[in-house]
Amino acid sequence: MTGQAETLVEIWRGPFCESLHRGHAVVWQDGGGVVASWGDPGKTILPRSSCKMLQALPMVESGAADAVGLSEAQLALSCASHNAAAVHTGMVTEWLTGIGLDPEAALRCGPQVPNDRDARNALIKTDSAPCQIHNNCSGKHSGFLTLNKHLHGGPDYVDPDHPVQRAVRAAFEEVTGETSPGYGIDGCSAPNFACTVTGLARAMAGFAAATGAGDARDRAMHRLTRAMAAHPHLVAGEGRACTVLMRAMAGRASIKTGAEAVFVAIVPEHRMGVALKIEDGGTRGAEAAVAQILIGIGVLDANHPAARSYTHGPILNRREIETGFLKPVDALTRWRL
Repeated sequence: MTGQAETLVEIWRGPFCESLHRGHAVVWQDGGGVVASWGDPGKTILPRSSCKMLQALPMVESGAADAVGLSEAQLALSCASHNAAAVHTGMVTEWLTGIGLDPEAALRCGPQVPNDRDARNALIKTDSAPCQIHNNCSGKHSGFLTLNKHLHGGPDYVDPDHPVQRAVRAAFEEVTGETSPGYGIDGCSAPNFACTVTGLARAMAGFAAATGAGDARDRAMHRLTRAMAAHPHLVAGEGRACTVLMRAMAGRASIKTGAEAVFVAIVPEHRMGVALKIEDGGTRGAEAAVAQILIGIGVLDANHPAARSYTHGPILNRREIETGFLKPVDALTRWRL
């Protein structure tokens, strides 16, 4: 029902439906509008890290990325919530030192224990503390710093009134087609601008429709979308849904998760964008829902092991005994483009 969250994913233990994940989702086609929706399409949300390609857009569109010769891989990293594996932290260090910055002095994202097991164990074994390059958002912040260098801004680039964040907000509002009602401060200290689920899906459809042959924004959107699809290991990391599912789709879609169970997808072949939010913040619900919607669009094979792991994943106990399973509801599984 419009205005209310809709059950999208069920959790079963034996013969009992033990938990439900309710939320909102929209599939938008550029030039065509809403293709499908569940819950309340007009729900205002904080997109969190799902909108990192929007936050990177001014860096590419302005010419800042080309001014310092950023590679396609670095563009993918600017959209990442990475695991802080060596490939991620090494690239951040090389990126920032390459533009003349001391990473620890320049970054404003704060330290974070790596999600990557090898990197985390290496810190423990050497009794070392994590630093800011380990922050999952350090690639995004490297993008902010690259834009800041281009704009000759001051050091506090995460301040909502800083030229970097004003440029991000302008791009965000233009591409979502909405005036943001405000912002929250994200885990990495940057402002995160609010929009509706529909606005976020509309923005993703804009990225999907970009051909690379248009104006500066079109070219920037196309470059970021293709960079994500070409480098899924940089966007998240081994074992993460973004990386696993993008590999399974072999470049047919670019997807990005955000904290508190937000997920987006960019599907160029259909000029479509997807945005969803699970109200309880449960990541497993968002992963299952986005995988099922991508199956419905036709870019993810329902029988691919990666797809099945998110849409029918068994729930195992500590003895590896299957005790239950999760599944998207019929309203999702029956939907097809």
